[in-house]
Amino acid sequence: MGTTQLESVQEPKYQHLKTVIGEALDSDFAVGEILPNERELAARFGVARATLRQALEQLELEGRLQRRRGVGTTVAPPRVGVDVSTKQHAWPGVGDDAWEAQDAVLGKAPVAVARLLETAADEDVHLVRRVRLSQGQAVAAELLYVPAGSVAGLAALDAPTGPAGARAVLRELQHLALDGQDRSVELGSARADDAKELDRLPGSPVLVVTTRYLSGGRTAAVSVATYRADTCRLTFGDSVDLAMAS
Repeated sequence: MGTTQLESVQEPKYQHLKTVIGEALDSDFAVGEILPNERELAARFGVARATLRQALEQLELEGRLQRRRGVGTTVAPPRVGVDVSTKQHAWPGVGDDAWEAQDAVLGKAPVAVARLLETAADEDVHLVRRVRLSQGQAVAAELLYVPAGSVAGLAALDAPTGPAGARAVLRELQHLALDGQDRSVELGSARADDAKELDRLPGSPVLVVTTRYLSGGRTAAVSVATYRADTCRLTFGDSVDLAMAS
């Protein structure tokens, strides 16, 4: 990174500095490389540390940088594509599914999910937790809600738990014919449990993708996946990617 004269630039100093640092990230740094500390960067660019922090915060929100506890500020990998089209129909866990099964327990679905499942609010359903990794880092966390009626083959067994139990629920779900799926996406803020899973602060921007799986004229399962907004982008099948930045 070289120095630059910021005094004559009409736009806010941090915006111009963000552009300069962004260009340097493309030419001088590799993915995962740690940037110099704030004091060194501020001295190199001749700006106050407050201005530097504003620029770095903008680059982090745009997914160019990552601040990792105990590591520092690193160059972020390319954003992970989140396909929100409904052209391809597949049960969770099938094919090149990028999710890693974590756990399965019996529990109550939130009221909004219970409505989608058409189950009673006090009815136990299988709760399957999965995470999606990129470069060894969690970029998304998912809760899959599966009514007992959708996985009747598990009725004779004790409620499965742990990663093996999660995979058992997914395998049983795949015995059903998948009629289709619908999906909605909204921008939200990370709750405490999701923030911990994704190594983010509570309240950080996230993408919440809700998918309803249909079979036999009813909802067989509902997935609620929370993606880090700083490391993921929405894709629409063959259409142009839409980068998500706060």
